[in-house]
Amino acid sequence: MTTSDRTRSDPGQAGLAGASAGISPADKPKPSSGRWIAALAAFPIAGPLLALVVILIVFSVTTSTFLNPGNLSLIVQQSVVVGTLALGQTLIILVSGIDLANGAIMVLGTVVAGSYLAGGGDPLVAMLLGLVVCVAAASVNGLIVTRFRLPPFIATLGMFTILTAGARLYSQSRSFPINSDLVTILGSGPSIGNLDITYGSLLWVVLTLLLAYALHQTAWGVRLYAIGNSPSAARLNGVNVNGIVFSVYAVAGVFYAFAAWQALGRTPIADPSGYQIANLDSITAVVIGGTSLFGGRGGVFGTFIGALIVVVLKNGLTQAGIDSLYQQIATGFLVILAVGADQYLRRGQRT
Repeated sequence: MTTSDRTRSDPGQAGLAGASAGISPADKPKPSSGRWIAALAAFPIAGPLLALVVILIVFSVTTSTFLNPGNLSLIVQQSVVVGTLALGQTLIILVSGIDLANGAIMVLGTVVAGSYLAGGGDPLVAMLLGLVVCVAAASVNGLIVTRFRLPPFIATLGMFTILTAGARLYSQSRSFPINSDLVTILGSGPSIGNLDITYGSLLWVVLTLLLAYALHQTAWGVRLYAIGNSPSAARLNGVNVNGIVFSVYAVAGVFYAFAAWQALGRTPIADPSGYQIANLDSITAVVIGGTSLFGGRGGVFGTFIGALIVVVLKNGLTQAGIDSLYQQIATGFLVILAVGADQYLRRGQRT
């Protein structure tokens, strides 16, 4: 594996170690048994992409309706909310964190916006309120993690329970129908033949590209990967670890706000009981997409594919008439397989 290959796959290490001279351990000849491990580690998107292709082929052959344009449109539309949540989740996992509250934050944003609209409020102000709520709640998570040194799992689990109950108390367990064209616009879009393309789907693609640019072409992204690889080493190299980690949670809140907008476009009703397992779905998408739960490795393109894998698997099994419980079992197996593969690759890189 060359130095340029490592730069593409792990900008954090490249950014901090770029000035060091000499031959790095990765440049030394590897035994043949470890070359494919190094190749997979250098291109972590390869595994998820191959898995998606295999799943597509299997369901295309075994079902007669899977490749219908309407079904393909449905798959993409079902992916956008969890896929956008997973973009924010990716940022947090890259710094060795995790966010169990992202779904609850998104739902609270929809409820606040919906209740304001139900009172005759302006749609644009309602959307801004949703954005402020999502960013503020996510920033509180970041503050707890960086300021009070609580483990991200505990901090966000507590926030999850608080916000889930808080959304119901705030709304008095009522749902709010959304009648604004502006707020629901992401659920509409152009059609090409029988293939419907929603603006929410296009927004998901644009957000993925923008986040990929930020991670790989900016100093912020380089430092983020460096913190995920080793917070101590990053701190010794002058990186403001707490500042970057806090910013990661705050930026993730922006993506949760976009997910809230997409959710209201897909289903024009603000329901405090909606998307109860969106947090787990987003984590599943990130892990299946090849981002390491230990931080420092992975990216948003893998997350994009991971979100598609989750939805394609559920959709294909539904088309095949498989019980939904077996869909959950299959998803669980995929998560275990992805995490096991990640640990195997890490051990292979050390040897």
